[in-house]
Amino acid sequence: MKKALAILYFLSICMHSIAQEKPNIVYINIDDLGWTDLSCYGSSFYETPNIDKLASMGMRFTDAYASAANCAPSRAGLMSGQYSPRHGVYTVNNSDRGKSKDRKLIPTPNTVTLHDSIITIAESLKKSNYTTISIGKWHLGKDPKSQGFDINIAGTHAGHPKSYFSPYNNKNLEDGPKNEYLTDRLTDEAISFLKNHKSTPFFLYMTFYAVHTPIQGKEKLIEKYKNKTASSSHKNTGYAAMIETMDSNVGRLIKTIEDLKLASNTIIVFTSDNGGLYSVSNQNPLKYGKGAYYEGGTRVPLIVRWDGKIKQQSISKKPVNNIDFYPTLLEISNTKITSNQRLDGQSLTPILFNKGTFKKRPLFWHFPIYLQAEKGYNKNTGRDPYFRTRPGSTLRFGKWKLHQYFENGEIELYNLKTDISEQQNLAFNKPKKVKELLKLLNNWRTRTNAPIPTELNPNYQKAK
Repeated sequence: MKKALAILYFLSICMHSIAQEKPNIVYINIDDLGWTDLSCYGSSFYETPNIDKLASMGMRFTDAYASAANCAPSRAGLMSGQYSPRHGVYTVNNSDRGKSKDRKLIPTPNTVTLHDSIITIAESLKKSNYTTISIGKWHLGKDPKSQGFDINIAGTHAGHPKSYFSPYNNKNLEDGPKNEYLTDRLTDEAISFLKNHKSTPFFLYMTFYAVHTPIQGKEKLIEKYKNKTASSSHKNTGYAAMIETMDSNVGRLIKTIEDLKLASNTIIVFTSDNGGLYSVSNQNPLKYGKGAYYEGGTRVPLIVRWDGKIKQQSISKKPVNNIDFYPTLLEISNTKITSNQRLDGQSLTPILFNKGTFKKRPLFWHFPIYLQAEKGYNKNTGRDPYFRTRPGSTLRFGKWKLHQYFENGEIELYNLKTDISEQQNLAFNKPKKVKELLKLLNNWRTRTNAPIPTELNPNYQKAK
């Protein structure tokens, strides 16, 4: 009997040791945070000392992208590791946004819930003995617990909170004291989780609702920014207040990881789900913002820290996409996906650890839908004053960015190395390059069975 107990004790010690070999994963996904909205990415108005410190202790990416220009499809890409044509989530709600008379084509119908047949990154990690928790915005269904998360705090199908101040009226989050701030509360929940699960591998999907609208900052911070000199692009004091509160809570979260002695065995990813909202925070020099497939809509900040694994103060200029994190996290956790699900991303470990080769590849976006313009949008901002997005596809390969629009077959070609603002269309000057990139784009659409709308809208009225 004593011998059997000794064997069981030995096995339990071994299993604990094996479990701890798997790194903890903290993925911080900020909502609508633009590429220029951090001090370490160039903002002189917004203050983000904690995130700046995070960047100094890991790797900062200059050319990171979301897999879509707005919330739901980007998050679907992250969770599935797939481009939009495979999961069918192209936008939020319906695909025929804007006025019917301005839409030339009948758009592809949109999927609003990530299908259960898709194995999410959380489901894969859970089968690899990770405790999985989603805190904050989910937006891909009624409850992330149906998609591989053990714990859900505040996640629903809603894309934004009814209020950042309690009462929250969120069915998956108990109201706090009156005027408790949502970003603070979600961080409190995360810290509690970390303290209770520090001994076993965990995947914390920390998806703050901030800094999505409604713009509701703490009054004291709003007053602070009213007395600070704004820049030509960044001047919204409420938004600045929300960013500072978000930054301070990221700092609280990281300090807890450090205090619990978890930093050497925890990879921390900080990023955004899409570009910044143009009417709130101009992403100059990038063109336009959230909802558009110019750089301002898809290029996002990305910082990755793992003490002892990723070189401090390192910078990567490689174009990467949030769909790359599925294969990346599978690799570092020694996890295998338990299905034949195709992953479109590429593991970032050669970049993060400076070992091996990261294969150069094109990045793709597909949006067979319409998304109406927002307040402050005009013909000098994007393609026209009616839509942020018209049906089309986009490709980036190296320094080249190609846009193809389905209504009239129009092509735009930009050299991002010399024209990050996408102002000089080189399509007529570079016909060979257009042909080369169109071939890549057409082949990719064939492989992914990407739908291309062709049916004409009988209500369409051509603008005079």
